[in-house]
Amino acid sequence: MDRPRRFRGPRPSGRLRGWGGVSAMAGACVLTAALTLLPLSHAVDAGGSRDSQRAATALPAKADECEDPEASLRPSAGDGPTIEKIKSRGHLIVGVDQNSYRWGYRNPATGAIEGFDIDLARAVAANILGDPNAISFRAIPTNQRVGALENDTVDIVVRTMTINCDRIKQVAFSTAYFQAGQQVLAPRGSSVTGYDASLAGKRVCSAEGSTAYEALLVNSFGAKFEDEHDRQPGDEDRLTVPNQLDCLVRLQLGEVDAVVTDNALAAGQAAQDPAVELRGEPFTTEYYGVAVKLGNDDLVRRVNHVLERYRAGGADSPWMEAYRKWLRAGLPGITGPPAPTYKDG
Repeated sequence: MDRPRRFRGPRPSGRLRGWGGVSAMAGACVLTAALTLLPLSHAVDAGGSRDSQRAATALPAKADECEDPEASLRPSAGDGPTIEKIKSRGHLIVGVDQNSYRWGYRNPATGAIEGFDIDLARAVAANILGDPNAISFRAIPTNQRVGALENDTVDIVVRTMTINCDRIKQVAFSTAYFQAGQQVLAPRGSSVTGYDASLAGKRVCSAEGSTAYEALLVNSFGAKFEDEHDRQPGDEDRLTVPNQLDCLVRLQLGEVDAVVTDNALAAGQAAQDPAVELRGEPFTTEYYGVAVKLGNDDLVRRVNHVLERYRAGGADSPWMEAYRKWLRAGLPGITGPPAPTYKDG
């Protein structure tokens, strides 16, 4: 394991770049009763063909852990105790992001929360309750996605959450609904070229509980990526932060030199701020899934049933319609969703 060297690199200009700074957008996101922000904490979640894609992943699963973490329960339109509970309540409670442009964000013009993940969440509500608006959104930080499910704060999490071998021990996942990869985001003109030796001596930001942070633990290339008091009461929340968007704010303020995050999220951030750009190539292959509390198998199967219908129709599928609406501008060339894989039985 390449442990980071602890020293301070040169501090870039503190000028806030781009469209007035993403911090301005985050500050403008006034929460309503339907969108509740969970309190922050420093808790950390564990965190071609599919075979060829997995071969390129920088964080392979150990053989004794799992071989196919994306394999999920087979779909079913039937009800069960979890579904009945949701129906009795009359609305689906969904953990989402409200600051990830094009995925889950509050539109500053309308005040509505919208994006690719939000459309999918509404499809689940429509299937279970017959109404896409029978839904309550709860904004949760990256590092509280697992806890929100374990504590029954939300029914499902639809928040660009990567399926991996560590997380399937904590929560259950639907089949994959999007393929992404870790990549580096840096200011234009930076000497950082990607996830490589150009990170040596740089201050690199990632979100707590993210696969980006896990990747840096494996190989930081000599970058400084951990705060002095990480996961302690005095955590500085500068290099490791509760929400991924906080990294872009740190980058704009000149407090870090680069960000490691999902390229799907970074593409939206680059669209928000033309002063930053993706560098290098994705160095992992990852799949997003809808997360559900362990044991709520009836809900997992129902979400997979929704996803089967969401993918169906080729270029005219609801999935492709959502892709064209929200993601194609920043992530061109995607021809369809990842194919589902199921467990035996």
